[in-house]
Amino acid sequence: MNNADYVVVGKIGATYGVQGWLKVYSFTEWTTDILGYMPWYLEDAEGWHLIDVSDGHPHGKGVVVKFAGYDTPEQARLLTGKKIGILRAQLPILPKDEFYWRDLEGLTVINYDGTTLGQVLYLIETGSNDVLVVKGKDNSVELAIPYLPDEVITSIDLAKKIMHVHWDLS
Repeated sequence: MNNADYVVVGKIGATYGVQGWLKVYSFTEWTTDILGYMPWYLEDAEGWHLIDVSDGHPHGKGVVVKFAGYDTPEQARLLTGKKIGILRAQLPILPKDEFYWRDLEGLTVINYDGTTLGQVLYLIETGSNDVLVVKGKDNSVELAIPYLPDEVITSIDLAKKIMHVHWDLS
């Protein structure tokens, strides 16, 4: 499998306790949703590797997990900072005109007048609406464009990797 087959859903944090438990930073909409996406894969320099989650549960505002074979803080600490991924096929199929953020990253953004504004680097959740961060085509400017379908975002073509927007640059 290649890197595109995986979706990053979290990151391993610090150790917790003396039995090898680890804190998890969840990137899912609801923090505890990450526990529903099994199996997990961890990324290292050689790629993604399946890891056995023996236990996990909500803890405070976050999540803690225990991996099979990591029974001490010293062993568990070796996993700190690693990305947690799942297979893309584990994600539910979305309704028409809804997209996973990962699918929008890398799209070329074209304005209503045909000007290429750049590529989507990432998205930010702001509360009122999500925001696309677009790296300008000259790589010196980053634009923040609100993700407002039908108002600002006029069309998205994942097959062509293009997003059309109506955004005034002035």
